[in-house]
Amino acid sequence: MKKLNIAAFGGFRTIPPKPGGAGSDKFALELYPRIVSRGHELTAFTRIYPGDTETQKGIYKGIKLVPYKTINKAGFDTLLHSFKCTLKIMFSSQIKVVHIHSGANSLWAIPLRLLGKKVVVTQFAMDWKRDKWPWYGKLFYLFSNFLTAHIPNKVVFDNIFTREYFEKKYHKIYDFIPYGSEVTELPDNTDVLKKLGVEKGEYFLFVGRFIPDKGIHLLVKAFEKIKTNKKLVLVGGSPNPNGYEKEVQNTSDPRIIFPGYIYGDETNILMKNSYAYIQPSLIEGLSPVILTVMGLGTPLICSDIKENLFVSKENATSFKSGDVYSLKEALEYSLNNKELIDAKALDGKGDVMDRFNWDKITEQYIDIFRK
Repeated sequence: MKKLNIAAFGGFRTIPPKPGGAGSDKFALELYPRIVSRGHELTAFTRIYPGDTETQKGIYKGIKLVPYKTINKAGFDTLLHSFKCTLKIMFSSQIKVVHIHSGANSLWAIPLRLLGKKVVVTQFAMDWKRDKWPWYGKLFYLFSNFLTAHIPNKVVFDNIFTREYFEKKYHKIYDFIPYGSEVTELPDNTDVLKKLGVEKGEYFLFVGRFIPDKGIHLLVKAFEKIKTNKKLVLVGGSPNPNGYEKEVQNTSDPRIIFPGYIYGDETNILMKNSYAYIQPSLIEGLSPVILTVMGLGTPLICSDIKENLFVSKENATSFKSGDVYSLKEALEYSLNNKELIDAKALDGKGDVMDRFNWDKITEQYIDIFRK
């Protein structure tokens, strides 16, 4: 089979992820090394923010990393970075296929296609609904939706509900390829638990960005209302400094711990050893964190938005999205029914390992790029 030469840019920031990383970063980290291992070339354009000392230039797991400087302002950082990437790719005779993360970057598919490049866009969640964006940001996303629907050679959705929205609105057929759930075997080292002052099975966990649509403010309020000696560990922070992060951290409950960013094996070790993982999202695409948690066999408590339930099925303890008291009841239920939540976690692990397999996903993407 002919070797592909692929360029990638958009939603991901760095490979491997750095503080402030999100699902798009993990997606790139899992998918791109697998593509390279199958004999293809892939160039990933990473971002350098003001104050960064590490440029991420060179080769990582076979991926050629090309960093470009950008600004430290939400939304505009991606716009400037994607503009620079597009200019570089447009005049590269070697690069034939371009993989763009997020439909918000579909604008750049126009000049790329005019110069004969084949463009594949992966569209994640319904980003225009996120509260973090001002009115002009949401308006730009809605404009980008139209471009996403019509300009790229192929559009891939990571969840069936966003795909359904696009197919109904634009009367076209699109592809669906999810995230994967596999986690490499973890080391026995549990020093990260000692570092945070927690013990195995004696804490609840959340990992992610501190932004409103993750629902962390609801989780803090609900946890403050329950009686337990277990702790709540909230790993992560805001990718861009804002008042929401301070609001979330403004609690006097000594059981709630904010360790900041933790990555790699240490994150997975925390997930594996938690009493249960909590995903209080108001908005999600196909959550890579849920897939990881379920792949580890950890009990899951999640909001009942359809994207979460599509992954978890009946194998999680769900609660009404946005409802503090419903979340409080779910926490109390988990505390009183350990055997049941452990049994659900075991069933869930087998289910997601079958439905969300990274090797199958890689082959699907390669097939899309060939087409």
